[in-house]
Amino acid sequence: MTDPLNVLYVTNPEAYLTKDGENLVVRVKDEEAFRTPIHYLEGIITFGYMGASPALLGMCVEKGIAVSFLTEHGRHLATVHGSPKGNVLLRRKQYRLADSEKESAKLASMFIIGKIANCRAVLRRFISDYGDKIETEEVDESCKLLARNVLRLGREPSLDEARGIEGESARKYFSVFDQLIVCQKEYFKMQGRNRRPPLDNVNALLSFLYSMLLHETRSALETVGLDPYVGFLHRDRPGRTGLALDLMEEFRPYMVDRLTLSLINRRQLTEKDFIKKESGGIILKDTARKTVLEAWQSRKREEITHPFLEEKMPVGLLPYAQALLLSRHLRGDLPRYPPFVWR
Repeated sequence: MTDPLNVLYVTNPEAYLTKDGENLVVRVKDEEAFRTPIHYLEGIITFGYMGASPALLGMCVEKGIAVSFLTEHGRHLATVHGSPKGNVLLRRKQYRLADSEKESAKLASMFIIGKIANCRAVLRRFISDYGDKIETEEVDESCKLLARNVLRLGREPSLDEARGIEGESARKYFSVFDQLIVCQKEYFKMQGRNRRPPLDNVNALLSFLYSMLLHETRSALETVGLDPYVGFLHRDRPGRTGLALDLMEEFRPYMVDRLTLSLINRRQLTEKDFIKKESGGIILKDTARKTVLEAWQSRKREEITHPFLEEKMPVGLLPYAQALLLSRHLRGDLPRYPPFVWR
């Protein structure tokens, strides 16, 4: 598996990326601000960039290093990467299954099962930690609904039915997410999920971290030779990485939602770390992005025992492990795709 920990995040909007021999150099106002050997990196993500030299992009393509360009608040603009990896027969199998609504429904249900089970685990952890201090009846009711929906998905629903179950579960989960915030309540309120643009501090933080997670899942899929654009739950749309969005569903609660709650409840972020734009949208300040990215990298270094593989690995390798399991299922080596479920 590729080491996903060495991702370079460039947050200075005045930074320009260049090549010097086998090194990546970041220049700000014509002065060198950072330098690293290119072979140390697995990926590069820039925010509000000034640009990158063709020579650097060519070297990154040659070395298999994806370069992603995002807006200052994390919306994906473009990714530069090399030729697809892996066996073309694997991608042909992926395309055939994606064209079958019945087969798509089976895989979509597994992605959603992973997501709902992990959402429920987040809620159960909150009840365990705060059940004797805070009223958790509504959170407990949400847990019960999520458990019932996991059972419904096990009955092999149609693709539309699976999407309906996912939508109902997400609305119920986010309807109580605000209760999981136990500090700074006056500044971190959430009345459901909103985006494009996010309208409150919590949604702004979630959206930013989901952008990071999407980069990880896309990179993982490309590493094992799958096409990140052809999904099963998320259908084809120009420019949309459907399979990357499918795979990241399992990791949203475990990797992003828990980190979001920690950053708020531990006061690592405050209301001063956010900016409200004229459009009404909320974005993170530059200093806050650095805080979040440091926490994100630290989270990825933590170790977990994979529930299916029963091997210890860094949290950052989970998308790669699941991408590998998905490719094995598509090749016929596994009878079913086992989603990641946090225990």
